[in-house]
Amino acid sequence: MKYKLATTCFVISATLAPVAVYADTDADRADPATFVKDSAITTKIKTKLASEHPGTLKHISVDTDKNGVVWMTGTVNNQNEADQAIMIARNTEGVRSVKSNLKVQKEQ
Repeated sequence: MKYKLATTCFVISATLAPVAVYADTDADRADPATFVKDSAITTKIKTKLASEHPGTLKHISVDTDKNGVVWMTGTVNNQNEADQAIMIARNTEGVRSVKSNLKVQKEQ
């Protein structure tokens, strides 16, 4: 339980730290309220991913645009992990659709 709490806190803090930097440079988020809403959706998804698959979180990038479309990129160990990550994103409140560019890492 402590591991999940620590992971959740880490993900939230890591996600919110760069918000100030992106607030000035993100052209599609003219309205601050929209930006905060999109960041909250991204944070919810990352928190769920961290609690269910902490090892894959470092390889998956999640971003939400102003229309509630979630963009997922990165690598996963197998197709099942990709499917689960997409399902987690789709089942998150506020998400309208998910665009995935997750790639299955080839075994070496």
